[in-house]
Amino acid sequence: MTQLSVLDLSPIVQGGDASQSFAASLELARHAERLGYRRYWMAEHHNMPGIASAATAVALAHIGGGTSTIRIGSGGIMLPNHAPLMVAEQFGTLAALYPGRVDLGLGRAPGTDQLTAQALRRHLSGGADSFPQDVVELLHYFQPAKPGQAVRAVPGAGAEVEVWILGSSTFGAQLAAMLGLPYAFASHFAPADLDPALAFYRQRFQPSERLARPYVMCGVTAIAADTDQEARRLFSSLQQSFVALRTGHPGPLPPPVDDMDSRLDGAAKHMLSQALAFAAVGSPATVQASLASLIARTGADELMVTSSIFDQAARLRSYEIVMRAGEALALAA
Repeated sequence: MTQLSVLDLSPIVQGGDASQSFAASLELARHAERLGYRRYWMAEHHNMPGIASAATAVALAHIGGGTSTIRIGSGGIMLPNHAPLMVAEQFGTLAALYPGRVDLGLGRAPGTDQLTAQALRRHLSGGADSFPQDVVELLHYFQPAKPGQAVRAVPGAGAEVEVWILGSSTFGAQLAAMLGLPYAFASHFAPADLDPALAFYRQRFQPSERLARPYVMCGVTAIAADTDQEARRLFSSLQQSFVALRTGHPGPLPPPVDDMDSRLDGAAKHMLSQALAFAAVGSPATVQASLASLIARTGADELMVTSSIFDQAARLRSYEIVMRAGEALALAA
């Protein structure tokens, strides 16, 4: 069975606030744990009025304290924004609090606009260009400390943290293959290079102490409901949010609308068709068919499911339908 996991941006809905978002995220994490999802990841974004998970490690501590078995992690931490030592300390702390449950997905984008990236006050050198070196430095801090080692991650040294490389191009695939790390592709919003990236990763993979063979996770937007019509209506919240973001007007997640197609011009329709090409939107049967198609195309070991839905009850129901679809695919295999 292809494993299923959850990516939650802890969306702030119109009329809501971050406190409500974190309460909803914990409810979703507990729901996902009961359903059998393997991981629950949150992502670092900044200056995004509709995303509450900027302080990702802090948010994950909240989730870890309210769950007991599901793995918690980042999808991802944007490493150019941070000193590797600080990331090692943060996720070493999480690993001390929740042993055997912590993942660290690393990305090289800033997760924000250029002005906000400057406001994050990382040193002027480095950034995305030093991403490979920063990853190697970070991995070093997770190794057991050696006698006389001048700089240690405390907590962090010797911590059991599963490290992933995230990407939407062949760059991340090359790095993950070279370092022998699992690789997660952002096919839920940037699927253009999916096929070449996965092919490169698998062909060039070098076994490491952390991973013996290639392991691929693919992101997928999944909006499931009892009918195709209702799922498409729920999907309109994400569509509106995407258009607002890509046109420079990000905001809270809006409520769904019934006439989304009539609100989109040609350019917006094209953008959405490209960015959300692999979205699984529909009834249980429709979503099952979409997931089966993506698995057949990619051979993914795991799918990371993200569902930005305005109504919390509908979001919980969507994740239930998706898990049932995954179970049905496993039985049919």
